[in-house]
Amino acid sequence: MKSPSAAARAEDAARAGEVAARPAMAGLLKWFARQRQWIDEQHLALCRIPAPTFQEGPRAEAVAALLESFGWTAKIDRAGNVAATWGAAKSGPVAALTAHLDTVLAPRRPSDIRVEPGGVFLGPGVADNGAGLAALVAVARALSEHPAAMRTGQLLLVANVGEEGEGNLSGMRYLCQQSPWAERLHALVVLDGPDIGHITAQALACRRFDITVSGTGGHSWSDRGMANPVHAMARAVAWFCDERETAGPEAPSSWNFGVIEGGATVNAIPSSARVKVDLRSQSAAALDELAAALESAFERAVKRENDLARSGRVSVRLRETGSRPGGALAPDSPLLAAIRSVDACLGIRSELDCASTDANVPLSMGLPAISIGAGGAGGGAHTPNEWYSPEGRELGLRRIALLLALVLEGLPRP
Repeated sequence: MKSPSAAARAEDAARAGEVAARPAMAGLLKWFARQRQWIDEQHLALCRIPAPTFQEGPRAEAVAALLESFGWTAKIDRAGNVAATWGAAKSGPVAALTAHLDTVLAPRRPSDIRVEPGGVFLGPGVADNGAGLAALVAVARALSEHPAAMRTGQLLLVANVGEEGEGNLSGMRYLCQQSPWAERLHALVVLDGPDIGHITAQALACRRFDITVSGTGGHSWSDRGMANPVHAMARAVAWFCDERETAGPEAPSSWNFGVIEGGATVNAIPSSARVKVDLRSQSAAALDELAAALESAFERAVKRENDLARSGRVSVRLRETGSRPGGALAPDSPLLAAIRSVDACLGIRSELDCASTDANVPLSMGLPAISIGAGGAGGGAHTPNEWYSPEGRELGLRRIALLLALVLEGLPRP
């Protein structure tokens, strides 16, 4: 996608600037700076509620209670998502603002989420997706106190489950494909992490596999020479990585063997070995090539191990555990024009990128969607040393509010 010209940026800035200058919107935008301490407190409180994938219930209930306290009507749907609307139910198209509830790692105790003397938050999930959830809650309260800031259209707030890991985007799949809102969704803005320098408008396709190599097992000495599942697996992983580095697909792609396990003790030939693999690519065809190469590497490695063995045999089983679809926002999408307008108005220099987020699902269905950061700064995602700085958070929140106003005004009339 080409970057807009200087003239186009000026025109874009004027469009968002007109919205920002309206008295009701101006009051809402100032609210974020006045309520910085409150937003920080909600951020920390939500992050202290453990919400690993498939166990988001307590955090979902906390978010629903917060939204209800501001006057929103919030319900937890069959998938476990929190979905909230303002005022009386309306018909017609809706725009959704979403943030995922789940985290890769979870705090074992509330004190695992802490604040350093310099004001930096530390602990699992404080950036991904504590930043997004805090922004969702902040926008909800700001809108409840400045309802006239959004002139038209219906907004749906969603705190969804199943974004991380083997959640396989389950919450977003339900929202877009099975929920009562599915047929009414017209545009989605996904809040994921803090970074406002990137606009994810292309969905990075992903496939995940759980692979098991099985054998008989035995004693490390008396059964020496027996086919060994760990040896076969190690050979397959090495072959696949070496071959992909020298003959990988043309499209930008990645592969990661994220979990390896097997065996019980050092002096026993294991009866099984297991590995979990994550494959990603900007090209669906290249992703299929990676999957085929993965299967081939394991089949050849198992054959080699059996050929070398003096006894016993090993076998392999590949099971696909997840598939994130690809897709892309059209270059002339009104949603893309809207975020560029807001960024030009606020002086944010952002770039389009490709990543795997909740936006994958709507983009694969042809629904306009982007994923953006919620403001502030962060790093160490998916590690125990994750951190988040709320410095500059207000800019991200103002960006979200202005974007929603433009998107809602662009919804078709029912």
